[in-house]
Amino acid sequence: MGPCSQSLKMSGGFLCWMSALLSLLEPSFHYPCHGPCLCQERSRSVNCSGVNLTGPLSFPPETEHLDLSGGRLLEVPGPSLRFLWKLQVLLLGGNHISLVGEGAFGALESLRNLELQHNQISALGSGFSTGLGELRELSLAYNRLRELKAHSFRHFEELQELSLQNNAIASVQPGTFRSLTRLRRLYLQSNRLQHLQNGIFSMLQHLEVLDLEGNQIESIAPGVFTALKSLAVLNLAHNALGHIRFRTLLSIQTPSTYITLAHNPWVCDCDLQRVFGKLHRVPWLILDAYSNVTCLEPPVLQNLPLALVDTQLCTAETVTVLVITFTVCITVVAAVVMAERNRKKRTGKHWSEDSEMAYEAPE
Repeated sequence: MGPCSQSLKMSGGFLCWMSALLSLLEPSFHYPCHGPCLCQERSRSVNCSGVNLTGPLSFPPETEHLDLSGGRLLEVPGPSLRFLWKLQVLLLGGNHISLVGEGAFGALESLRNLELQHNQISALGSGFSTGLGELRELSLAYNRLRELKAHSFRHFEELQELSLQNNAIASVQPGTFRSLTRLRRLYLQSNRLQHLQNGIFSMLQHLEVLDLEGNQIESIAPGVFTALKSLAVLNLAHNALGHIRFRTLLSIQTPSTYITLAHNPWVCDCDLQRVFGKLHRVPWLILDAYSNVTCLEPPVLQNLPLALVDTQLCTAETVTVLVITFTVCITVVAAVVMAERNRKKRTGKHWSEDSEMAYEAPE
């Protein structure tokens, strides 16, 4: 006797019949699936990875995980995604997509994870973020982006991780990250950034990881990190920094922040020694191994760790100042002595001439 029969005897079977009715009304996952793709009902996933997809595509409307990576897509298949209201993960990496137009993901209101890495995307349309208000993770790594515009990420209020590494980003417009108030991890390594201006990270109060390794950063505005109240990791390795201001890093007011500054062309002088000396005394700033900070200039110190020469930099500068001061003093004293001698000579000569004139006067 089945469970429904047992329920009928015990309680009229109302709950059992309702369950059976709901199971009949529940949409089935057995909708048309694109031929070469693999559909898995239990996980509600569709795997089309590595498949050369052509023509109109069809996927079960109950799909939650869709893998379209490693194919030859030239654009986001927007019409095929239109009715996937339950889709949470969309993988589009490793295709040939060059532009993400407005409304490409407009119907994916449940999407949490979007991967677009390893494509040929050079620009993001003004409506790129439309309809993606619930997105948590976005990867645009290994593309051809050259600039980040202010409107690109404006609807990503829930975004927590943004991967932009290995592009060609040389500029970031003011306000680009303004809407990303919940962002925790921002990966910008291996781009072409040269200057970090104040305000670029102004609304990222929850940011924990900021990776800027492998750019061309040569200057950092003093207040650029001020808004990062939760920053735990800051990676500035492999850039073009010759100097850095103490107050630039002192503006990071977090319980603990790990900072990597290795492999920059540091100009090792007394100013740099003072900066690092102060930084090592700030309890909430944890610097990467001091031995990894090496000098590029002056040539006599090239490739030497700053830790080996830092105590000598200001000493050498002090000695130089003392030598110059001593030389100036000697020069001044010598000039005074010579002036005094000349004065005495002139005075003696005048007295001798007066005596001779008196001696030769007529009687």
